[in-house]
Amino acid sequence: MQPDHCVCRALILAAGRGRRMGAEAPPKALLSFGGKSLLARHLTILDACGVHQVAITIGYRAPDLRNEVARHERGGSVVLIENPSFRDGSIVSLWHGRDVLRSGMPILLMDADVLYDRRVAMRLLASSHKNVFLLDRAIEPGEEPVKLCIDNGRIVDFHKRPQIDHQWHGESVGFFRFSPSIAAELADRVEGYVNAGQTHLEYEEPIRDMVLAHGGRDFGFEDISDLPWIEIDFPEDVQRAETAVLPNLIA
Repeated sequence: MQPDHCVCRALILAAGRGRRMGAEAPPKALLSFGGKSLLARHLTILDACGVHQVAITIGYRAPDLRNEVARHERGGSVVLIENPSFRDGSIVSLWHGRDVLRSGMPILLMDADVLYDRRVAMRLLASSHKNVFLLDRAIEPGEEPVKLCIDNGRIVDFHKRPQIDHQWHGESVGFFRFSPSIAAELADRVEGYVNAGQTHLEYEEPIRDMVLAHGGRDFGFEDISDLPWIEIDFPEDVQRAETAVLPNLIA
């Protein structure tokens, strides 16, 4: 049974254009599976898990995203944060959400372009770790997946091209739960990068900085290899989502 209310806020990053999906593609958060957009699925799952405060960064085709949120009836509040610089790296979207990170509440940070089972969010919320990454051991080879690197049960690196020796790694799902203090630290690190003009970076860079600065001690992970999910990066991911993931979802 899920709680009626979870004392945390979700910050969903949905501003990007998704250039690899093609010039005329809609925002990836609006891709529909089983008659329901990824964004609507996020909101439904968060509602079911008791997360009733949600902020969403929007940018590319922002009116379409606003309309989609307006169509979705839910019990909690949704705040839309516009990122006019959505062509820059995703670190800029996180910078626009810095007040959410500094809200004094635990934060769920979530990529919008993921089709996933409700149990993925439940496992993130139920974790005994205060600061949690999710990983899948079934990782595809190559540089594209962001890798969460583990050594002796501890997170030691977080990067597409890891630089630190480790025993094994899995693919990051792009969902995190951070304590209020770590979320605020993340906001500070993001602000430092943006103030230095490094707006081309992805949001994983300041998260990696925190992991290295803390020696991985304050971070844990949950393995969701047994649950269906997929990140939509390329047109072929849509087909895989429809045939291999959607039929297996509890959402």
